[in-house]
Amino acid sequence: MRKTVCMAAMAYMLGAPFASFAQIKQTRDQILFYTSGWKGERFPDGRPKIPDDLLKRALNVSIEDVWEYLHGRGYVNQFEGGWQALHPDQPFAGRALTAQFMPQRPDVAAAVAAEGRAEGRTQRIGTNSWVINELQMGDTMVVDGYGKIIEGTLIGSNLGSGIAAHTHSGFIFNAGIRDAEENREIAGLNGFYRGYDPSGWAQMQLTGINVPVRIGRAVVLPGDLVLAKRDGVIFIPAVLAEGAISKAEFTKLQDAFNEELNSQGKNAGQFEGGWNAQKYAAFAKWVEAHPEKMKMTRAEFDALLKEALTPRPRRNR
Repeated sequence: MRKTVCMAAMAYMLGAPFASFAQIKQTRDQILFYTSGWKGERFPDGRPKIPDDLLKRALNVSIEDVWEYLHGRGYVNQFEGGWQALHPDQPFAGRALTAQFMPQRPDVAAAVAAEGRAEGRTQRIGTNSWVINELQMGDTMVVDGYGKIIEGTLIGSNLGSGIAAHTHSGFIFNAGIRDAEENREIAGLNGFYRGYDPSGWAQMQLTGINVPVRIGRAVVLPGDLVLAKRDGVIFIPAVLAEGAISKAEFTKLQDAFNEELNSQGKNAGQFEGGWNAQKYAAFAKWVEAHPEKMKMTRAEFDALLKEALTPRPRRNR
């Protein structure tokens, strides 16, 4: 008898913390655990709140330049291509609000439904709507739907209009959509997805909101800066977002200056390189003569110029 009581008490003690961490929506503390490097403003749910200005600046840089910055810091799994898009020629950027779906399993579905009832969520709507209800202005809804297209259509036009109303941004779905024609007509909505199908969403189960997700070969955390362009999507860790965008802007200025030299035949055959102190000095003067081309602050530019002029230590071979 005593053994049974002790075992029951132990099960309760072990089960209590497990229940508190078994929720669909990740807690603030869990988000802080994964994004501890971010020291700036956060949403109430804990997600890093990248400044709106940085989202706007991101639209003017190339994925390659951001990729190079991230790759140099060990972040080699942040890009994914091969998408369909509502408006491929209209890039967008936002803060990631992530969600994960899996194939439906009855016991998991029952547990999620019970949590929804406990939280007062309307049971007549699908759990895909639960994610949309969490979105804030400037967010991008990033969903791992395990690549399902037929009956993997996470939104139609009604939910598409809900995303547009909540975010004025868009979505990245590793899954399908329906009502593509109608979704293209919704103001303030863009989205990347794996494919279109007229079937309804079925046999899919929400398993996490604001959890780390895998989108193809990319890893995405809640609060990442999402940059979507015609050729693909790159997910920039919040803690590196400012540095990545500034460095990409600097590289874009370098390219513009270098291409002008090429067009004038002044690069002496060094169409990409030749960046010595003399060339950087000419570059700085060129930037002063074209202030309209610079999106970063002058202090940011000067810091990056100084970094570029600093000799890099040789690696031991």
